[in-house]
Amino acid sequence: MSFVKEFKEFAVKGSVMDLAVGVIIGGAFGKIIESVVKDLIMPLVSSIIGSVDFSNMYLVLKGLVPDGISLEEARKVENVVVFAYGNFITVAINFFLLALAVFLLVKGINSLKRKEAAAAPAPAPAPSKEEVLLTEIRDLLKTK
Repeated sequence: MSFVKEFKEFAVKGSVMDLAVGVIIGGAFGKIIESVVKDLIMPLVSSIIGSVDFSNMYLVLKGLVPDGISLEEARKVENVVVFAYGNFITVAINFFLLALAVFLLVKGINSLKRKEAAAAPAPAPAPSKEEVLLTEIRDLLKTK
């Protein structure tokens, strides 16, 4: 089989297309969650702790930096080590909310699948060995 045919067969398989759609939707969904954290949750957290920009909270572990500079500016100062706990907390909250949203989505889909499975008629049980044997005997007697 040629390389092009093999690739075409691989690319049009349903699972590959499902994965591609999932990655695209997941990326967009991640941006929505990032916006929820950045634009809705972090301002609330910042108002509680009294900081305007929570993601710029850091501690200087080594070296000196001028007061009031941003995290990015502090990272650019030579011989300075900063502990960016605010940025880490923002990213951790972002991850937690994304994981929670995905969990709730999967839980909802599983609930729908269970309802469909309960509504669907149960498949007929497979005949026992005795029933199969009796059916074969009956069919043989009919042919004679």
